[in-house]
Formats: sequence, C-alpha cells, structure tokens
Amino acid sequence: MQLKLTAWILGALMFGTAIAGVFGKPTRLTVNAITLETDVPKQFGEWTEVDEQSGQLINPETKELLKTLYSQLLSRTYVNKQGYRIMLSAAYGDDQRGGLQAHRPEVCYPAQGFKVNSLQDGAMPTSFGNIDVRRLTTTKGARDEPVTYWLTVGDHVIRNKVDKRLMEFRLALTGQIPDGLLFRISSIDKEPERAFTMQQQFVADLMGAVPTETRRQLSGLGALPGAT
Repeated sequence: MQLKLTAWILGALMFGTAIAGVFGKPTRLTVNAITLETDVPKQFGEWTEVDEQSGQLINPETKELLKTLYSQLLSRTYVNKQGYRIMLSAAYGDDQRGGLQAHRPEVCYPAQGFKVNSLQDGAMPTSFGNIDVRRLTTTKGARDEPVTYWLTVGDHVIRNKVDKRLMEFRLALTGQIPDGLLFRISSIDKEPERAFTMQQQFVADLMGAVPTETRRQLSGLGALPGAT
C-alpha cells in the first residue's frame, strides 16, 4: 500500500512538473550559487586543512562521471588539534534535472570496491537546527570508513524522491532550474560511534564558522532559532 501511495505521489508530482514546464519553462538557474573553493573555509574551530589526498579514493571512471554530474567538486582533508582526520567531499551541480542528479555514496562506494555494512537515516544536530543525514559504515579490505552525507536541491535538504520532486516543482513555478549539492564527510576509523561523533562536531563547527547565506546553501539551515 505504501509503495502504491509513493508511486501515485511521484506520478502526480511528475505531471505537475511537466505542466509547470509547459506554462513556465525554466529559463534561469537558481541565484546566488555557492562557490565551494572559497565559501568553505580551510580553517575553522579546531579544524585545519592538510595537504593530504591519499585517503580520498576516487577511481578514474568515477572521477570522470562526477565531472559530468557536477559543475564544482571540492575534496579536502582536515585535521583537528588531537590529530583526528576528516575527509570532506562536496559536489555542486547547477542543473539537477533528469540524469544530472546527485551520486549517492551507497552507490559510488560499492563501485569503488567498498562493502556497505550498514545504512541509517538520522538527524545531525547543530546550533542552527538539525540536518537530515544518512550514515553508512563501509569497509574495503582493512580500511573501515564511516560516512555521513546529505543532499540538497535549491537550499533545502532532500530525503527522498518525493522531496526532490516537490522542490523541482516549486522552482519550476518561479522559472528556476534546480541546483543541488552533495555534502559528504568520512573518517578512516574502526570505531563508527567515535567517527560519527567527530563528524557531527566537524559539521557543527563548520556551520558556526560560515555566514548565514553560505550555511543555508550548504545545509538548508539559516540563522540561529529566534534570531531576527
């Protein structure tokens, strides 16, 4: 029953998007697009970028695919004062319609030889509100890599296909082409609980270090609750 309802909702949204396209075909991209290289700080809180790409495993085929899906790619490794490392991979696409859709880690990690051992949706708390995230534990040989990520369309985090269609419909009505962001962080760590705790701290520190508009573009979060 649930599957039928979801299919019906998706069908209705697709039809609505098509109608919106007929009467108001999107002619411009969403405004104020983020620039990952400059808008994501290289140093914030206790975290500092290090010149280290050895942990970022991206095979050539996957890298070429990402270039076709996204207009901006950012890969960095950060370390805190205790020496804990977080790998950040952010990908921004200025057109997320049709085939140009976010490349989810539960798809691209197995393509690179990883095994996905667990997958769970949850909320990541920050001072500015919660971010709807997905957490994975993955392994490749002796390498254990817990992963946290989220996806946005426009400046809203999306959890599923229904969320995505709703945002596409809203943007189509205003003549905008949906842009989108995949924000992924991971750690090489055999203790998932510790890894997810450190990743949560990393995100909380980052959200507190960037301006309101950048925060909204990265995560859908705005100003502090109650702030004017």
